[in-house]
Parts: sequence; structure tokens; C-alpha cells
Amino acid sequence: MPVSGLIDIHCHMIPYVDDGAVDLKEAVKMLKMEYDQGVRTIIVTPHHRKRMFETPMAEIKKQFRILREAAWEYDQDLRLYLGCEFHAETDMVPLLRSGQVPTMAGSRYVLTEFSNRMDAFYIRERLYALLSSGYKPVIAHVERYDIMRENIGLVEELISMGAMTQINADSLIGKEGFGTKRFCRMLMKQGAVHFVGSDSHGSRERVSRLGEAYVYTEKKFGRTCAEEIFIKNPRRILADAKKRKHSSAAHRK
Repeated sequence: MPVSGLIDIHCHMIPYVDDGAVDLKEAVKMLKMEYDQGVRTIIVTPHHRKRMFETPMAEIKKQFRILREAAWEYDQDLRLYLGCEFHAETDMVPLLRSGQVPTMAGSRYVLTEFSNRMDAFYIRERLYALLSSGYKPVIAHVERYDIMRENIGLVEELISMGAMTQINADSLIGKEGFGTKRFCRMLMKQGAVHFVGSDSHGSRERVSRLGEAYVYTEKKFGRTCAEEIFIKNPRRILADAKKRKHSSAAHRK
């Protein structure tokens, strides 16, 4: 892959905590695949969803530390941060504030997942609750929701509220079908995409193709666009996390 230094903000490689990597061996294979795609920084985002994925934070952090050590052993250029793909619910803000669910790398950004049964009113309500509490919601794989695909104006409305969007690499390069690829291209042309993530879940299925998506974006939309979405915007998450950490430390003093 002729590109390096990409940042993946959405993947499921912490073993034993959700439907991603089944064990550490699988997680290391996923790390190597990310590396081969040109990824050097990863925000790992295990699912949190009521009655489906509710692994205690202590266990998630334990497995994350083991994975991070494995990444360092593979290549010291690899940097891993802990995040979460947070399925929208009414008590998101209290869970975030209490630390029961993590933000992205400790920043104000929250990777927020919806489901197709949720209507526009509920989506607006959940995003507004996050925004009004000082968080920066990033709508996970926005291209997967029927309500968004049927009404691109809704996506633009949510962005105007202050939300950001993420699409999956596979969707962008056509691995999820022509219709999904076409919708992603529409979003890209309208400047309605802020991040591309791998959303990888394994080393054989739902693998990371982030580097391929970068090359495609550079070819179709230009290098400036590709660098903004795959590198610069993700760096803003990490910069926000650093700023938030320093602010908390100063407040404790």
C-alpha cells in the first residue's frame, strides 16, 4: 500500500468484548492487516449496546492493555487508543459522564450508532442531547441507515446541528454493493463525510481496507480531501483528547 500514517477511528479488535476479534491471535492478525493498509494509529471502538454488548469497563480496559502491548511488540509506530461505538439510548450522557462508557480516546467525540427502527425525531433528540452536553457526536456508518439513504437532506440537517459523519471503507469502495457506493459518493461530493473507518471485525471477514479507500478517495476526490478525512480530522479527535486531559489535570490542581 503506497500510503502510510492513516488513522482508523472505528474498528472492533479488542478480543472477548463484542462481536469483533474472538481472541488475541485474531486481534494481532487484524493489527497486521491495518498496518499493511497504511494505518499507524487506531481508535478501537468496542460496541456498547443495552442487552447485547455490556462488557464491564474494567474488562474492556484489561483486554485493551493486552492488545496495546501486542501492537507495540509488532511495531512501535502503532498507536492504539480506547473508544466505543455507542448505540444510541436515552441515558447516553450520564453513562459518558460517569465513565461507564468511554468517548473516543478520551476526547469529546462520541461514535454514535443508530438502528433502522429509529426515526428522525429520535435521532435528532439523541444527537441534540449529546451536543447540548458538550459532546461531539460522530454518526457511525451513516450510509447504513435507510432513513438517511432515503433522505440525504436529513444527513445535511444533522451536520448543520453540529453532528459529524463516518462512512465505512468497504461501503466507499463498493464492497457493500453499487447502491451503497453511489450514496457514499453523493455524500462525498456534498462534503458530508468527515471520517472513513474500517469498521473491521476480523481477519477473514469484514477486514480493514482503509488504505484502499484512501487511494480511491485520492483518485476520485483529490489528495486534499483524502488527507482531511483519513488523517487531519482524526488528528483533531486526538488533539481534543490531549486538550481535555490537560484541562482536567489543571482543574485538579
